Amino acid sequence: MSAPTDNDLIDFVYHEARLLDEARFEEWLDLYTDDAYYWMPLVPGQTDPVLHASLLYEDKLLLRVRVERMLGERTYSQQPQSRGHRLLQRPTVEHDHPDADPSAGRFVVRTSFHYVETRVDTQELYAGWFTHHLQWSDNQLKIRLKRVDLVNCDAAFGNIQLFM
Repeated sequence: MSAPTDNDLIDFVYHEARLLDEARFEEWLDLYTDDAYYWMPLVPGQTDPVLHASLLYEDKLLLRVRVERMLGERTYSQQPQSRGHRLLQRPTVEHDHPDADPSAGRFVVRTSFHYVETRVDTQELYAGWFTHHLQWSDNQLKIRLKRVDLVNCDAAFGNIQLFM
């Protein structure tokens, strides 16, 4: 297969959201490269996840640990399990993004979202933007970086149980 089209990139983002909505976390984790990161900045416009505190900045190993914890039988904080739902605006392929280089198989896709997380009688609503940095290699797309910018990222939060 040749390089992915814009529609392939957009479909990939929708597919990722569906895996999360359906709590198919192992399949979701397989969408990530081995050197991938999941980043949720703490302040608007944050440019550095290492030298500045973040809400989340996890590599694939930490993501795997969280998935195993959520799926574990002794994870009492997830009995009953939290559920989430993402409502996505149509993603846009960011051709002019500095990290986008189609000739090297690197693409960037930005998506506005509303996310609801619920457990028992508690429901939380979050809104913001996903920025997926995708890598095309071996005829498949993988996530190198997923950045989740919350509109109110600098607010006080309780525990965010699931991945957005």
